[in-house]
Amino acid sequence: MHSDGSGLYLKVQPSLKHSTVTKSWIFRWGAQGKNTMGLGSEKDITLREARELAIECRRLVVRGLNPKEEREKIHAEKQAEKDNSITFSEASKQYIEIHKASWKNKKHGQQWEKTLETYAFDFIGNKSCSAVTKEDVLKILMPIWTTKTETATRVRGRIESVLDWAKAKGYVKGENVAVLKGNLQALLPQIKKIQRVEHHNAMSYDKVPTFFKTIKEDPSLSARALVFCILTATRTTETIEAVWDEIDLEKQCWTIPKERMKRFNC
Repeated sequence: MHSDGSGLYLKVQPSLKHSTVTKSWIFRWGAQGKNTMGLGSEKDITLREARELAIECRRLVVRGLNPKEEREKIHAEKQAEKDNSITFSEASKQYIEIHKASWKNKKHGQQWEKTLETYAFDFIGNKSCSAVTKEDVLKILMPIWTTKTETATRVRGRIESVLDWAKAKGYVKGENVAVLKGNLQALLPQIKKIQRVEHHNAMSYDKVPTFFKTIKEDPSLSARALVFCILTATRTTETIEAVWDEIDLEKQCWTIPKERMKRFNC
């Protein structure tokens, strides 16, 4: 106890329900110790811990602050932070739900969900978006950056998009930790140096008519797909991933969603 009456006290009080007494630590301060603040039960807080808490309270009093009010402020801030937080997995679900209407291909939304579930959720799924760090994103990307480069770039881009949405909603402050340029780019191998694309040999144009006639007579599904691919001058993946919703038979028109075209694959 200090000369001004402030200090640590052990409050002993009879229990009305049981024939025992309860003991709890309190901190007193102000004129003759008129102000009191509970620090916890003697069963939960040791004497050493109670003394440390009392010292912290005493420091606040010396600075002209009310330790009880300061504690309430901290609790309120933590509660507000909790109320205004959202986990990455929940943010991802909301992002996909909001944007799927603008995705012409239903499969695109499924791919979004699948890639994040496969590669990101184990690391940051249960983390609040505001708690996701650059190190977290690197842990996700490093194992697949050189072995599944295209997938890794898409995962990174999708994490960035979700965090951008969370930032716009007020769940995240500061810079987006998943941004590549000026951020992760310096910490990851350059994609151009690790990609080694080996293209199939091109067929000579004078052999195409004979080849086309051969596959046109082949009734197999793969042959039909190849004919379709040649006649539409599209890439193999665009043909393989085509769905009937993209094709208008009356207008004889096939509309490929931009997210499935090569120049948008990032």
